[in-house]
Amino acid sequence: MPRTAARTRWRLGLTTTALLTAAALVPAPAHAEDVTDYAITVDPSAKGAAIDDTMYGVFFEDINRAADGGLYAELVQNRSFEYSTADNGSYTPLTSWAAGGTAEVVNDAGRLNERNRNYLSLGAGSSVTNAGYNTGIRVDQGKRYDFSVWARATSGTTLTVSLKDTAGTLATARQVAVKGGWAKYKATFTATRTSNRGRLAVASTNAAALDEVSLFPRDTYKNQPNGLRKDLAEKIAALKPGFVRFPGGCLVNTGSMEDYSEASNWQRKRSYQWKDTIGPVEQRATNANVWGYNQSYGLGYYEYFRFSEDIGAMPLPVVPALVTGCGQNKATDDEALLQRHIQDTLDLIEFANGPATSKWGKVRAQMGHPKPFHLTHLGVGNEENLPKEFFARFERFRTAIKAKYPDITVISNSGPDDAGTTFDTAWQLNREGKVDMVDEHYYNSPNWFLQNNDRYDSYDRKGPKVFLGEYASQGNAWKNGLAEAAFMTGLERNADVVKLASYAPLLANEDYVQWRPDMIWFNNRASWNSANYEVQKLFMTNAGDRVVPSEATTTPNVSGPITGAVGLSTWATSAAYDDVKVTSADGSTLLSDDFSGDASKWTTSGRGSWSVQDGRYVQTDTAAENTMVTAGDPAWKDYDLHVKATKKAGKEGFLVAFGVKDTGNYYWWNLGGWNNTQSAIEQAVDGGKGTLMTKHGSIETGRAYDIDIKVRGRQVTLFLDGKEWGSFKDDKPAEPFRQVVTKDAKTGDLIVKVVNAQSAEARTAVDLGGAEVASTARVTTLAADEDAVNTETDTPVTPVTSTLRGVAKKFTYTFPANSVTFLRIKQR
Repeated sequence: MPRTAARTRWRLGLTTTALLTAAALVPAPAHAEDVTDYAITVDPSAKGAAIDDTMYGVFFEDINRAADGGLYAELVQNRSFEYSTADNGSYTPLTSWAAGGTAEVVNDAGRLNERNRNYLSLGAGSSVTNAGYNTGIRVDQGKRYDFSVWARATSGTTLTVSLKDTAGTLATARQVAVKGGWAKYKATFTATRTSNRGRLAVASTNAAALDEVSLFPRDTYKNQPNGLRKDLAEKIAALKPGFVRFPGGCLVNTGSMEDYSEASNWQRKRSYQWKDTIGPVEQRATNANVWGYNQSYGLGYYEYFRFSEDIGAMPLPVVPALVTGCGQNKATDDEALLQRHIQDTLDLIEFANGPATSKWGKVRAQMGHPKPFHLTHLGVGNEENLPKEFFARFERFRTAIKAKYPDITVISNSGPDDAGTTFDTAWQLNREGKVDMVDEHYYNSPNWFLQNNDRYDSYDRKGPKVFLGEYASQGNAWKNGLAEAAFMTGLERNADVVKLASYAPLLANEDYVQWRPDMIWFNNRASWNSANYEVQKLFMTNAGDRVVPSEATTTPNVSGPITGAVGLSTWATSAAYDDVKVTSADGSTLLSDDFSGDASKWTTSGRGSWSVQDGRYVQTDTAAENTMVTAGDPAWKDYDLHVKATKKAGKEGFLVAFGVKDTGNYYWWNLGGWNNTQSAIEQAVDGGKGTLMTKHGSIETGRAYDIDIKVRGRQVTLFLDGKEWGSFKDDKPAEPFRQVVTKDAKTGDLIVKVVNAQSAEARTAVDLGGAEVASTARVTTLAADEDAVNTETDTPVTPVTSTLRGVAKKFTYTFPANSVTFLRIKQR
């Protein structure tokens, strides 16, 4: 939300002026207009919300190649020859492999085992070469790499295994003698050179069958077998997360709920089911990933539990509730299947917590972990868009879990959005059902996060607690990190309601991206922290144990009416528009176009294919997204917009814009969005969109709709076919100055956390309420240009530490523009 240019300015009489050491001295502002004055008042005698050690955690989902080709350290892609068109239309069983001679992937009774359906039949004198991920297999000079393969050669053969790139060998080749039925063979390489473009080749002198061709770095995280990529695991561990939510996400509640067996015809598009992912890796099932690639399940439930334990985090698994989400929206009405999944969930708890003598505890012990994993929280379902159907099944799961394991916290959810019909219905059911905790998810614009710092102030303190399981603003620039930081001060202030929170997604391989933004980015050779990561780390490692109540002055509220031109758009849809009319509040006509002539009044964005056809303005490209055309004056205010719209073809409905300032700043009524399942009002600010209101509904093809939008001041009322559809008032300020104060029980430190998400410095009078404090404080600052983005080679958003001198009961401090600053102040 734009703020008024005028800012409140005042000066306070202060007892002390605090100075930074020279290395981090904040320069005096060159111009008065570059500074805004604020005050923070702390009440150390009051008692705020307790902050649990588990409040901040991480959410791992296998998206953006986060598992295979990411956190899972396996260097061979498609190691078991299971890739299929079920995973991706471009895949074959030899994807990522190049064959020399005769090589055929076979699915017959000669396979390694029933759940590992495919294997490679390699002819005499033939070879196969694997390209790994990204540019190839990464090896580092002097490091050791462990090769293994399951092989069968009735007449015997010698396998020659080599590591090379286009420049030559990367390690001394190894020879492996194979004879007889299926057996596992191993070899070790020591890299003689560093390369990002390595290839692993396996050649056979005689005919042989191969499966599970594997190459692991010896140096995995904590040297665990079947382990994790060290640099990525260390970045996650450095956050000191209180919990790890896994494995999803849309992986959990999409696809078939059947198992991987002959009875399901070896179903390849299944929901994530934990029993598929445990035991020896060569016996684990394979599955299509909803994000468009294959899951080997080499990184499975055992590895998730082990990693959580290794980093001192609470494991928080999520199981399917037999209602699909993420656009699929189907409830499974199969009682036997429901009962099987409920039993699987009970078995999961036994796998995690049961003694080594129990059925599933024994499986855990056989995998190498006789002691329990201490599971306390479990989620059922994820972002279901059918709240009634979901909750009916959730209650069945919860009843069964509580009957056998009454101490387990069973987590429900509120759908995929921060508001709307699904959200409201889900929350009503959760409250009435007295659930323990509700998982909320939302991805919104930076502006939304600045506006909604107070989101949880009004939540019922006696109702279900909140698990904010997925959230992020729409980007990896520093302005996104700033907005998230401002929002997190509100999460901490409401730590009595918001018990758990995790940014999402966690990981992204830069060459396999399905979702942005992401916290940690990587390729096959390096990894780097996003600006959002730095914010998360600062909060996660400085949470404190209790909120110390505090207040701050604010920036002046938004004033003035909504202003802007009008627009028409489509999203993967062909639509026709007609009879556009804009009338001012006094009745005068601002725009009238029945398209009986040309479309000269409209400015196109260059996307889509617009033309006047039979007296209508038609967009015909059903693949193009956001094809907006605009007309009018950005200064228009207090007007009525009328449009007649007809869907011709495609996935969605109409997009009718108002308050259009430019291509990145506008409102639009999205009718028939989300694959024609719901309608919403969205606001775009600097290119990032947030949802202001939403309702279920769809748009019929071939039917003409009358759309009317009434804009008065900051109040907007919307009509569909003459009936009021909804209204909203957009008068919430996007406050750029936010703060929260917490106390570290161990050290006694007051932690003053301040976000200044604006281009002006914030000269701030800090009143510690009479607290006796040391004269110096430790300062950690994140500050950068608002558009700065961390990359592999450049990290402008990096924490800077310094010492602040002159701290007292009252002192002044100037917080830099576009900054997040934590002051750790010792109490005497």
